[in-house]
Amino acid sequence: MSAIVLLIATTVLSGCGRKTDPALDAYKESMTSFYDSLSSYDSQINAIDPESESAKYDLLEILDQMKDSYKVMSELEVPEEFSGIADISVEAADYMEKANEFYHMAYDNEFDEDSEMLASQYYQRANERALIILQVLHGEVPEGEGISVETQSTYEISTIDEDADTDEE
Repeated sequence: MSAIVLLIATTVLSGCGRKTDPALDAYKESMTSFYDSLSSYDSQINAIDPESESAKYDLLEILDQMKDSYKVMSELEVPEEFSGIADISVEAADYMEKANEFYHMAYDNEFDEDSEMLASQYYQRANERALIILQVLHGEVPEGEGISVETQSTYEISTIDEDADTDEE
């Protein structure tokens, strides 16, 4: 998550001197808001006092908000220039929803270590996909395990090998 926060601090989604496209500008603005919210959630989570009686409730509330932000992000219409990230946005939201569900299972009642472990894995997957999206939006070619890049043109990047993700689950 810290890597995402550092990348957000840079000029997210800056233009490249091309003609202005209102739909593209709206998407970039929405994605900037999404990454700003992730940065805010990260700060809020890090500010939670783990010794506080309300710590787990505070964490779960932030995770609920984060899940909602991912859902909204996944429902954005992805412009043609970034068509390769449409499926990744949905994957990220699905993983965050699962992470949130398992964090609730881990903390709502008696602590459940297995649920916390699963939640952490889903949380990591969601954030990895958010990082891939950010790389694509910055014009970078994403790299890493399970990522294959197929460029159709200068602005179209397909970043996730469909078979690679099924191996993770």
